[in-house]
This record gives sequence, structure tokens and C-alpha cells, in this order.
Amino acid sequence: MITAGIDCGAKNTKTIVMKDGQIIGKGMVLTGFDQNKAIIASWEAALKDAGISEGDVERTCGTGSGKNSIKNVAGLVNDIKAMAKSANYFFPNARTVTDVGAEEGRAVKIDENGNMVDFAINEKCAAGAGAFIEAMGRALETPLEEMGPLALKSDKEIPMNAQCAIFAESEVVGLIHAKTEKPDISKAIHDAMASRIVSMIRRVGVNEDVVMIGGVGYNPGFVAAMKRELKLDNIQIPEDPEYGAAVGAAVVAKEEA
Repeated sequence: MITAGIDCGAKNTKTIVMKDGQIIGKGMVLTGFDQNKAIIASWEAALKDAGISEGDVERTCGTGSGKNSIKNVAGLVNDIKAMAKSANYFFPNARTVTDVGAEEGRAVKIDENGNMVDFAINEKCAAGAGAFIEAMGRALETPLEEMGPLALKSDKEIPMNAQCAIFAESEVVGLIHAKTEKPDISKAIHDAMASRIVSMIRRVGVNEDVVMIGGVGYNPGFVAAMKRELKLDNIQIPEDPEYGAAVGAAVVAKEEA
């Protein structure tokens, strides 16, 4: 059976195509202002990658902050269910999942079948999402992709306000004026964000096999900060963490067929 999952996120729109439970195609584009255009573009890219036509896909489900813009699908999946099913697909032994995207962070406790048991969401402030690191990078005049590797060069512990992106940016400016080294500031930024995400994870319960999906999973500085905060040697991250929710939607499409 061929199924697909479309995740229309705040920053990127992703599509996954699966055949008999195996990923055979992926497509991702910037969401931008026109969500419909992004959905179509990611869909077409995934079909091309899979080497199939639209008619070959038997069932599709949508998810993400822009899921209501996804038309002609069998169903819409809420973000919590999508991330839970994704984590269970990649790592069946996992019971604790965090999804850190551009605009929102989430933590979910799941059972052995990937069903949600408990969850917590950070949706009131960008300090718990990828946009926080991006904003702090602008203050540091450092590209987003360089922020993580930069943080790994520091072993300093500098406390920073993780409750508000505006206050945190003021602190970054203060550290810059105090001639604090960039790697030390970058590490402080990642530590502050990790602290906020881990506080959510602890509310739902920490299982040793913690899974991280979402675009921030590509950031080595953030992953290192999460390991320190959780006191874990390893965090399970799929090869393409940004496609996590789309994979979850495709899994639901198959389960509900």
C-alpha cells in the first residue's frame, strides 16, 4: 500500500511517501506566504523522488500548523498524534518524544503502540523553538547554520533568561558589549532553550530512550545542550528529523486505511 503524509509547517512544508511502511519519497519547500503553493510543490517533489504518479498514492493524511490548507486528503492528523506515531515508527522502544520546530516545542509521552499518554506544549513564546536561535543568531551576526557548531567550542556556563526571546536578546547584546566570546554566548543561548524544552519533557516523564524530531534536531549545539540538561549520553534522532511529523501522518494514513 502506498500512503503519504503532508506536514505544512510554519517554516517548511514537507511531504513523505511510503510504500508498505517504507519511505520511498521526500519533498520539502519553504512554506512562505502561499501555503497552497508550498503544499503542491512539496507533494510534486516527493512524488518525483518516489518515481510514482499521483494516482499511485492510495491514501494521504495532513498535519502541521497549516494543515487546514491541505485539501483532498483522507484526513487531518493533530501535531501530537503525528509526532507520537513518527517516534514509534523510527524507534519502537521510545516512550518520550520531543518535537522542536521553528515556532513551537512539544513533549509527548507515548505507549508501545505510539499512542499519546500525556503531552506538554510551548506555544506562548519563541524562546522554546527554533526561531529563538535564529533571532539570537541575528543579534550575534552569525548565520543560523553556524550557531550550533559555534556552541560546541565553549565549555562556559553563562545563565540566560529562557522565558522571553525579547529579554534574552537584550542579554545577548549585554554579553556582546561585555566582550564575551561568541562561542560562549552561543552555548548560553542553546543551554537556555534546552532548559525550557527539558522542563516540558520532565512534566510528561523522561524515559531513557528520548526521541527528538523537528528541524532543530539538525543543530549539534542544541542536541548537546539537551543531553547535558537531561543527563543522557544519547538522544534518538532520525536521519531527517524535519520530516518527522510528515512520516507520522503517513503512518496514520496506513493505520486508518
